[in-house]
Amino acid sequence: MTQTHCGMDFGTSNSTIAVAAGGRPPVLLPLEDGRPTIPSAVFYSFEDDRTYFGRQAIGEYVGGGDGRLLRSIKSVLGTALFSDTTRVKRQALAFSDILGTFLGELKRRAEAVQGGPLTQIVCGRPVQFVDDDPRADAEAQRQLEGAVRALGYRHVEFQYEPIAAALDYEQQVAGEELALVADIGGGTSDFTIIRLSPERARAADRRPDLLATAGVHVGGTDFDRLLSLRRVMPLLGYGTETADGKRPLPSAPYYDLATWHRINRLYNTRSLAELRSTQKEARFPDLVARLVALVEGRLGHRLAGRVEEAKIALSDAPSTEFRFSTRDVALATPIGIEDLDAALAGPTAAIAATIASALVAAGIQASRIETLILTGGSTRVPAVGDLLRRQLPESRVVETDAFGSVGLGLALEAARRFG
Repeated sequence: MTQTHCGMDFGTSNSTIAVAAGGRPPVLLPLEDGRPTIPSAVFYSFEDDRTYFGRQAIGEYVGGGDGRLLRSIKSVLGTALFSDTTRVKRQALAFSDILGTFLGELKRRAEAVQGGPLTQIVCGRPVQFVDDDPRADAEAQRQLEGAVRALGYRHVEFQYEPIAAALDYEQQVAGEELALVADIGGGTSDFTIIRLSPERARAADRRPDLLATAGVHVGGTDFDRLLSLRRVMPLLGYGTETADGKRPLPSAPYYDLATWHRINRLYNTRSLAELRSTQKEARFPDLVARLVALVEGRLGHRLAGRVEEAKIALSDAPSTEFRFSTRDVALATPIGIEDLDAALAGPTAAIAATIASALVAAGIQASRIETLILTGGSTRVPAVGDLLRRQLPESRVVETDAFGSVGLGLALEAARRFG
């Protein structure tokens, strides 16, 4: 029987699984409606007690279904949230269990397409799950490995996601190249400097070709949060003061509402009571009333989805009109590319510093990088793409399959390790 080698790219925003078998090139498996990507989302319906995944999960929620939506669940790895619980009807579900439920559905769908069990896997991981905390970073990988092994995979290994993207791109190179891979996804920005060539691709040990890796825990969900805090949360009272002018309103609820994996923290009686108290003290109580209505209606993820849509729209146009309307809340404001650029000043500076540290670790100048390989959906954000091109102006830019290259490279790595 031909051995099937499996690679899984479990992403903050989207996930893929790819397989390689019989010496053939790897392929991405269709995981939802014939598409190889599936959003990393779970929706627990209160109406029919079913659990929905991916686009269907988001569709149920956006369509007004009563239930609980969880997104960006990868972000809990290595944090205190991993062992926390969230209320789903009468149950208190641990985030670790929600993670296992989603990964289990990925495996079930992949095996249904493949027509047999998958028992060995190489999982992608960011260069750093958690910045500047090696213990938390190691714990994040341990947590992910434990969740994967619990699903029945007998052999589980890991590879850095930007290295996987490099291995996928390497299949098309004709000569030797010194490349920097920029993998900027929903939760992390990772960079690898690596030597590539057809001859090197056949080597069993690629460690001599790997010159440096570096990563920072910023990505697309951070971009959403920062854009929301800059342009949308002020419509709900963020940045305003109490009526007596003595202090600003508490910022924590706005931060939670703007952060995908923290939104559910607001959905409890204590948080609502605190928000109503804030409304009474506010200089602009009508703005805070909108915030209260959003939390009462559990509309946080829907609002975050509209912010994400606005960010994506600014990849192709200089401005967009943000609109969010329900029975109780109506928000509207223009957002320009200058707003997004200003919101992302901190993350782009962190990305620039991380690339610089990778070059220093590799002991080379930016001018020696021949190829800049872009992967991950957040490389399409103009402020990010422009920064990368400015930092490596002499490099040839290659835009890979933004959502598939990591999974394909992981399957190649699985074939090398397990073949």
